[in-house]
Amino acid sequence: MSLTLSDVTRIAKLAQLEMSEAQSATALDQLNGIFEMAGQMQAVNTDGVAPLSHPLAAHMNNIALRLREDNATETNRRDDYQAVAPKTQDGLYLVPKVIE
Repeated sequence: MSLTLSDVTRIAKLAQLEMSEAQSATALDQLNGIFEMAGQMQAVNTDGVAPLSHPLAAHMNNIALRLREDNATETNRRDDYQAVAPKTQDGLYLVPKVIE
């Protein structure tokens, strides 16, 4: 996939960015370079390659991940936070509909 200069100007307009023609040309070259690199990475055959649990696992055997216990350390203060809200129901904040 490669972009054209009109694609870059359209993306810049959607992102509300002001870009000169020189900046658009530079961005076009950089974006096309990124897409080319992504294409090269997708072309690599990874059949039979096991996923790593950690980047160092490729070089070190038996790497132990230090995980902490999943314990709640804060008290539940939802009622305190929702006491000042205009409307709540079943622990959720009720807001007016903004999209028709």
